[in-house]
Order: sequence, then structure tokens, then C-alpha cells
Amino acid sequence: MNIMKAFIFREKAEQGGFVVQESKETKISKKILFIFFGLMIAILVVNGLQISQLLKYLLMFSFAIAVVLLVVFKFHKESAKEWLHETWNFSKMLLPLLFIGVFIAGFIMPLLPQELIERLVGQNNLIGNLIASIFGAFMYFSTLTEIPILQALIAKGMASGPALALLLSGPSLSLASMLVIRKVLGTKKTAVYVSLVIIYSTIAGLIFGMI
Repeated sequence: MNIMKAFIFREKAEQGGFVVQESKETKISKKILFIFFGLMIAILVVNGLQISQLLKYLLMFSFAIAVVLLVVFKFHKESAKEWLHETWNFSKMLLPLLFIGVFIAGFIMPLLPQELIERLVGQNNLIGNLIASIFGAFMYFSTLTEIPILQALIAKGMASGPALALLLSGPSLSLASMLVIRKVLGTKKTAVYVSLVIIYSTIAGLIFGMI
């Protein structure tokens, strides 16, 4: 890891002499950051590949271990400690919600009657697109899972406009991401962000359904 050191000298008059103070700033090299984000992206890509589950989990586990080792040995000690601390905090906050969201999605989808889907989102109108946008915003869709869910909904009578609205709002938001955004930005800004995602997804669905 390349380390850049910046020395700041400040003069102080103490007993007729000069005192030199040294301040060091450590930065992570671009190469290390490139490898770090490359490994993170690789985990997401492997998760979406149509390969055997054993191979998929082995690759994801290997990449995850590589990320941890990179952080521990190549990052600055304080940066690594902070990264691991925040990762653990987010994991404790999100994992229960993710399990609940996945369970609800998997349990509800087969039970949704076709008549209900056709009545709520079977037409390309304002209400249908708005319902699809809100549903997508609050449900949890892991990477690439929104496609089979959309296929199932379309097969049960979902119109193309609401389908696009769901496709736009689903990956953009989830109940878990709202909690994280609220923690960082606050309640008001989070509410504005969620509202904008729902509104723009609804408008996009309406326009798409008219084509």
C-alpha cells in the first residue's frame, strides 16, 4: 500500500526556540480501493449467476474472505476498525428485516389470487401504477430476483405499466434501505426521497403503459 505523508510545520515561540509539529495523513492507494470494490461487485455478480449453489456459495465466501483480509491487512488500522464496526452494526439491523421480508414475499406470492392482481394492477391507470410503486418500494427485492417476481405477477394479469413501476421502485427502495437512509439523512429527507421514487416510478409506468 502506498502511503502518502503530509508534514505540516508550525512555528511556536517557546523559550526562544522553535517547536516543529508533525501531522501524518495516511491514504489508501487507488489500487487497493479498486481491488476492494472489485471484490464487492464480484460478490453481487456471482450471486446472480445461474450456477450450482455449492459453487456459488464457495465463490461468494472466498470473495468475502478476501475483502475482510484486504481490509485487515491493507487498510489503515482505524479505517479497518471503523469499517468492520459499521458492517457489524448494519448486519445486526438489516438481517432480521431481510429474513422477514424474504419470508413474507415467498409466502404471499403463491397465495395472491389472480383476480386481486387483475383488479389492483391489471390496468395501466394512475391507481394501478401507484399501488405497484408503493408495493415495490416497501418490499425487499434482492439482486436480480425482481425479474422472476415480475414474471409471476405478469402471468397473473399485471399490466405492463405497473410492472415497470414495480421494476423501478423495487430495486431503488426497501423497508430495510429506508431505515438505513433515515439513520443517515433523517426522517424528513428520507420521506422526500421515498416520495420522489414512488412518484417518478408511477409516472414512468403510466408513460410506458401508453406506448
